[in-house]
Amino acid sequence: MAERSFKREVEHLRMGAGESFTGEGILAITKALLENGVGYVGGYQGAPISHLMDVLADAEGLLGELGVRFEANASEAAAAAMLAASVHYPIRGAVTFKGSVGVNVASDALANLASSGVNGGALIIVGEDYGEGSSIMQERSHAFAMKSQFWLLDPRPNLPSIVKAVGDGFELSEASNTPVMLMVRIRSCHVTGSFDCRDNQRPPLTVREALSNPQRDFSRVVLPPMSYRHEQDKIDNRWPAAEKFIRDKGLNEVFGPDTARIGIVCQGGMYNGVIRALQRLGLADIHGDSEVPIYCLNVTYPLVQGEFEAFADGKDGVLVVEEGQPEFIEQGLSTVLLRAGSKVRLHGKDMLPMAGEYTGQVMLDGITAFLREHAPGLLPGQVRAPNEPAPEIPDLSQTVPIRPPGFCTGCPERPIFAAMKLVEEELGTHQITGDIGCHLFASLPPFEIGGSTMGYGLGPASNAAFDGGGERRAISFLGDGGFWHNGLSSSIGNMVFNQSDSVAVIVDNYYSAATGGQDVLSSRAANPTKTTQQPIAAALRGVGVKWVRQIDHTYDVGKMRDTIREALTTEVTGPKVIVASSECMLNRQRREKPLRNAAIKGGSRVEVPRFGVDADICTGDHACIRLSGCPSLSLKRLDDPLRDDPIAHIDQSCVGCGNCGEVADAAVLCPSFYRADVVHNPKGVERWWQALSARFIGWLQARRAARRLEFPEVAQ
Repeated sequence: MAERSFKREVEHLRMGAGESFTGEGILAITKALLENGVGYVGGYQGAPISHLMDVLADAEGLLGELGVRFEANASEAAAAAMLAASVHYPIRGAVTFKGSVGVNVASDALANLASSGVNGGALIIVGEDYGEGSSIMQERSHAFAMKSQFWLLDPRPNLPSIVKAVGDGFELSEASNTPVMLMVRIRSCHVTGSFDCRDNQRPPLTVREALSNPQRDFSRVVLPPMSYRHEQDKIDNRWPAAEKFIRDKGLNEVFGPDTARIGIVCQGGMYNGVIRALQRLGLADIHGDSEVPIYCLNVTYPLVQGEFEAFADGKDGVLVVEEGQPEFIEQGLSTVLLRAGSKVRLHGKDMLPMAGEYTGQVMLDGITAFLREHAPGLLPGQVRAPNEPAPEIPDLSQTVPIRPPGFCTGCPERPIFAAMKLVEEELGTHQITGDIGCHLFASLPPFEIGGSTMGYGLGPASNAAFDGGGERRAISFLGDGGFWHNGLSSSIGNMVFNQSDSVAVIVDNYYSAATGGQDVLSSRAANPTKTTQQPIAAALRGVGVKWVRQIDHTYDVGKMRDTIREALTTEVTGPKVIVASSECMLNRQRREKPLRNAAIKGGSRVEVPRFGVDADICTGDHACIRLSGCPSLSLKRLDDPLRDDPIAHIDQSCVGCGNCGEVADAAVLCPSFYRADVVHNPKGVERWWQALSARFIGWLQARRAARRLEFPEVAQ
């Protein structure tokens, strides 16, 4: 169950010539694929392109009508390998995944694809996850494009440019027999706008039709001596063909006056930031008309030498706006100027930061520094002098509360790590590794469990060095998404093959939850187009794991604790794997809340569990919070002058998972937690009993108040 459904928006993909499409970047890319006659699409979800896979899944019916094959691939490697269909056949194919980690996973297939070259257009849509909104290590996909000679598109972040880049990418790929990467940044994926539609195109040759006439060409097989010829073909034929196409079709754009003493070169994805900085300096208007020439690289690799030389001709200084490091584009352009004997001064990372996202202020400061050196007359009077201190940035930490990342309210993974913490209090600290996924939050307070992660599905593999028969067994965690992506072979298979005596805990929340709740093989719900309900435990036994424990309710903290303790202390040798299963609470709420609200609105009797803390019993030691960390579990101060410390308190965001009470019971804490079932649309007998109970409780309260000893205030 993906976190967002695009079924309504998918109908807009049927628009044709003469109509205007309005939506966000993800939908625009899908529409562009259909307009350009794509024959097959695939990919693997991951920010910031998870929604692209969700859109394609929701549009599977429309894709089928057009004869387009859609594959939700098991990994990025599987997606990239799918592009082999374009090696021999003139079929346009596109796959999508997260960069740069997705590119890393797919590197084997991509390197072979780049070596052999393609016949049909092959497009890799990479969701570039760089900057302050990123969830991964800070790297760029540019290096891979350079290594394997992929052509890399980085269009301006507006819908017409993104849509055009899809068509340009296919044509560039076919013109140069080379795969093309289309980089879409976080903002590009979610930018909204409009563009003029064209009719959707059925692929001239579908994959079904290609099966009737198989093709093969040994010259494209990556084996010596052909692999040596492939490298020469890249340099002698494919590269010149790509440069000619880029130049003839005007894929890169120049804005501003034809002649000037200065200029700015920027990646397409940086164009909006550059033009906004110039607007703030009064050097560009709201329509983007700039007083400073801008050479916008919608193709960031390869660089077209002649184009840049023409742009730099007659200028004193040029600023390269290239986000991230190393400065590949700046180095390439420096080489062009050096070989041409040009005296143009090239600036870039000397005026802009080497690393980090180029935010609005960063861009403004860098361009201001460039103009101050080469064109001070263009600067407005309000720009501060070089030695003038920057304006003080207010400290918002006193007004805006710190919000570290963590598990969602009711997350079924929280009790797993509460149980692990209880076991460590009993058996001592263990060597623990994590994995990519929600469970990585366990490395943060209040759990502080695990201290490293090496890749998706690689949790147990990253603990392999510690499987040396020490005093305590090593423990590793991985999710169900990571298990099916890479973990079954690279981690579990590795444990079995090497007779590992460590423990692995597979956190099964029924979905690839961290990437947006997409179904995986072990998802419990029936999926009409995919195979689900394949037990993880069966796969474990199938590869040779003999010690397997299945827990179907992770909220039972006592059972989780006992099972983890058993795995760590049993005399049985060999891999020990615990499958801890409970549905992701976000997905569960997305499914159940609409049904529950509809039932309540329809007058049906509905019980909703709520948990609370008895203020008279709570001791205020907050041990429950240290073992839970649930966002709904907070602190509350009492009016009682004899109670100085705040007590635990459960707010209205509680979803009734029961974890707090289970933790308190398993850790033998105070019995202050209680459960109350809130009844909507109660029946007549229930209303009568409630009224009777309220009157009786009221009588008891009045009776107690009458017996209370009071000390009236004495007038001074």
